[in-house]
Formats: sequence, structure tokens, C-alpha cells
Amino acid sequence: MSSIGTGYDLSVTTFSPDGRVFQVEYAAKAVDNSGTVVGIKCKDGVVFGVEKLIVSKMLLEGSNRRIHAVQRHAAMAMAGVAADGRQIVSRARAEANNYENFYGDEIPIKELCDRVASYVHLSTLYWWLRPFGSAAILGGYDRDGPQLYMIEPSGVAYRYFGAAVGKGRQAAKTEIEKLKLSELTCREGVKEVAKM
Repeated sequence: MSSIGTGYDLSVTTFSPDGRVFQVEYAAKAVDNSGTVVGIKCKDGVVFGVEKLIVSKMLLEGSNRRIHAVQRHAAMAMAGVAADGRQIVSRARAEANNYENFYGDEIPIKELCDRVASYVHLSTLYWWLRPFGSAAILGGYDRDGPQLYMIEPSGVAYRYFGAAVGKGRQAAKTEIEKLKLSELTCREGVKEVAKM
């Protein structure tokens, strides 16, 4: 059994001599090999678009969704292993509901992102877990206006104006950079994302 990790990829808690965690890199590779997911922040909201790779003609349309509602004001788009993505969405919904039950108000998007990113990172801390093979683009609208975040399989999260992940991410990023997102409405944004 020989692999590129040469024994350093057997546990998520084992660092290679050059400071790499191979299992996290393998999870990122699973995300990079999935269909493209795009999210853009417009002046009046957030628009998601996903490329769903059809692996069989027998699949029923609408199954294995890649865009999920978290609450009325927040949603997530997933790239990578679909089952891992559903688990992340499930945790996001639980965090949003817990916050609303405790504080009586919708969870701020930044707070939701921090909680979900911490959950994703948790799976990189213990040897009996494996990293999620899925990346999430989280978007929503709260008191601070529209917001867009991307949570990577390592648990790192960044805020974006436009984000893309998956096979066609480089081409999508190039197209996003051409857009004037501060002037774009969601109605126009849907057309732009569909072109990508």
C-alpha cells in the first residue's frame, strides 16, 4: 500500500515533515473534482448557481440537490461529496434554530458561518474522524445586507463578493471578476450565473 502520503495520510492528526495534513488535501481534491458551484453577492441579495454532473440517465430530476435553504434569510450551495454536504447543511439548520430559540431573532450570517466553519474544522482535530469532502458557499441577507462566505473542508472560511469552487472554478472566477457586483441586481445576477 503505497501512496503519496507515505504513511503520513493514515490519520488526520498526523502532520507530514513539511507540515501538511494529507487527509485535508484529499478532501479538497474531492471538492475540486465535483461540479462547479458559483455564488455572487449582488446589491440586493445573493445568487447561487450549481453544475450538477449527471452520472446516470436513470437519475430522477431534482434528486441529490446541491442548493439548500438553511432559514428564510440564509442558504448554502455545496460542492464535493453530496452526503457530507447534507451533514453540513443539517448542522447549519440546527445552529440557526438554536440561535433563534435562544435569542428570539434570526442568526446573523457571520455568526452562522463561524459556527458551521467550527463544526467543519472539528472533523480535522480527532483521529477517529475524517475531514468533510465538501465545501459550502453560504449566503444570506441580514441587518448588514447581503453576505457571502465560503467554508473550505479544512474549516477555513472567507467572506467574498463572488466565489466559485469545483471543476470549473477558474473559468467561473474569471467571469465573476468581469462583473460589477456592486451595481448588479439579483435578477441580472441570475442571468450572469446561468451564462457561467
